[in-house]
Amino acid sequence: MDGNNRSNVSNLPPGFRFHPTDEELIIHYLNQKVFPSSNHHLMFSIIADVNIYKFNPWELPDKALFGENEWFFFSPRERKYPNGTRPNRAAASGYWKATGTDKPIIASVGSQCLGMKKALVFYKGRPPKGVKTDWMMIEYRLLDDCFVSQRPKGSMQLDDWVLCRVSHKGKAPLAGGYLQGQEMAIQITIGTNEYDHQLPTMDQMVGLETEELDEKVFQEGSPEHPPTPIDTSVREVLKSIERVLSVGALDELVMASSSNDGV
Repeated sequence: MDGNNRSNVSNLPPGFRFHPTDEELIIHYLNQKVFPSSNHHLMFSIIADVNIYKFNPWELPDKALFGENEWFFFSPRERKYPNGTRPNRAAASGYWKATGTDKPIIASVGSQCLGMKKALVFYKGRPPKGVKTDWMMIEYRLLDDCFVSQRPKGSMQLDDWVLCRVSHKGKAPLAGGYLQGQEMAIQITIGTNEYDHQLPTMDQMVGLETEELDEKVFQEGSPEHPPTPIDTSVREVLKSIERVLSVGALDELVMASSSNDGV
């Protein structure tokens, strides 16, 4: 990533948030990217130039100049077929699939159509057997009649730039990495062995005493989840977690008792 652009973003004022409307993205960002003018200059460059189709979506946040829950990119598009206008949606380990039809972006004043937007979802694998993930994108493009084609015949380039708004539905990004549309498993590493265990949900634990939880969840199992043998060392770790939780509960009882004594 361009070091100057990173520096510009680091100089943003405290509390700065980037929540542009569709109209603002078209007029002040995409239109100026495609048709730069000397009388329109943004103080900060906060949208990175990235060919998003060369990466998985969970790799994109690290390549963005700015963003927390959504990330913006200027990206080129290529044709799927040499003589067609359909874009190639293949990307790294999967593909982007459109949901619904293109929607026009209408000016807030008047009825002028400024551009179009399309919603897409990322699927892992190859069509038609791809697995849907929670990664989504809104793609903004200018109207086709805005362009005068200057590309050589047979060029696979469809657009110089579209604006992509990438986001992840549901769970927030994790520290040290981003979710990949998959359920998270808790990994417990002891010595040289690793064990993956799906801990019970909060709904399953409500109303169960510690001993009942230990016997019911880890020994009896359930019709959906048959009992699974657990290594002794893993059980010791779970017991340690149990003791920590018990101490926390005891502290709350002591505080509550002290409050009652003071009344």
